[in-house]
Amino acid sequence: MQHLENQPQRTCIGCRQKGSQSELLRLVADGSGSSAVLVDERRRMAGRGAWLHPSEKCLALAVKRRAFGRALNGATGAADVERRIKAGTKAVDTPVAAAKTVQPESG
Repeated sequence: MQHLENQPQRTCIGCRQKGSQSELLRLVADGSGSSAVLVDERRRMAGRGAWLHPSEKCLALAVKRRAFGRALNGATGAADVERRIKAGTKAVDTPVAAAKTVQPESG
């Protein structure tokens, strides 16, 4: 079962399903002593990383399972992750809504 993209596979801490790095968010613990979990958009931040599908379902499962604390040495504050996932789901819906409002004006 060879993966077509040939990228390393990572396991989502929410749903526990494997996926390629490109379809998962990399998360890291904030190194400044707080318990915050940060989204590593460029995948270059130092420290141990955890991986999560960018979906509210996987986020809810990760919170329920307390997966952030286990994967990232006690980090529990997922507010940054929630903001990123909610922004990502709105961005998916926005082009469709924008296209509907733009079309009548341009016609």
